[in-house]
Amino acid sequence: MPAQENNARQQLATLGSKWSKTKFLLKNPTLRKYVPDTSLYSYDALLQMLNKHKVVYVKPVKGTSGNGVIKVVKHNNTKFAYHAGTSPRSFATYKEMFTSLEQTKYKGEHIVQKGIDLLTYKGLIFDLRIMVQKNEKKQWEVTAYIGRLAHPKKAVTNFHNGGTPMPLEALLRSYLSEDKNTKYIQSLKDLGFRIATEFHKSYPKFMEIGIDFGLDSSLKPWIIEVNTRPDAYIFDQLKDKKMFQRVIFLKRFHGLISSSRFRKKTRKQ
Repeated sequence: MPAQENNARQQLATLGSKWSKTKFLLKNPTLRKYVPDTSLYSYDALLQMLNKHKVVYVKPVKGTSGNGVIKVVKHNNTKFAYHAGTSPRSFATYKEMFTSLEQTKYKGEHIVQKGIDLLTYKGLIFDLRIMVQKNEKKQWEVTAYIGRLAHPKKAVTNFHNGGTPMPLEALLRSYLSEDKNTKYIQSLKDLGFRIATEFHKSYPKFMEIGIDFGLDSSLKPWIIEVNTRPDAYIFDQLKDKKMFQRVIFLKRFHGLISSSRFRKKTRKQ
């Protein structure tokens, strides 16, 4: 493993959990307004969040690619439900639901996060990923962005969980004119850039960051997750390969990926 990659990984070990990254964002006065209400998972915390928001997501602190993410809903005092994978389940009481949830969720620490009423495309929810990387001059650069359309039977949009990568422009077309679409995407890229620079102040050795945003009905962006080891290969799903090629070039430039690893993963696509 290259020394640069090893140093970055060692530093990011302190920032490896969703809870750690959420706490970092909440401490920042310019970024906290984009963070959904979040708390550590427990019997009481989940009930409190459901009473407050009605729809929440339970997420493993160290999960990746949407694995283990469960949507939990309070319909009323006599109907609770959760959606794990492709199997939604309903319960008459919170206690029954929580008992079943404990048996279904991954082991280990979890967080509970307010559910965002995401924008939809042809009836399916979508969110987006912004990729920000250090370039050849070690300056931050927004290198890629993409929309992620959820699988029809799942509550997550992740590519590795059945989500469909799409050009963000296409997903936003029914909400914004072409002119406003371009300006709005630029504002999202600017926000991604700001997040990367703020993380860099406390964690200067990492070379890239991937931010997942959800958009609500007012087009406000919400930070769903900050990925400090982002996978580049979702961008290879776009017809236009320019962004993907730039992302891969910078990963190689900083020693974060080898040519052999790239070829191996590409063959799996």
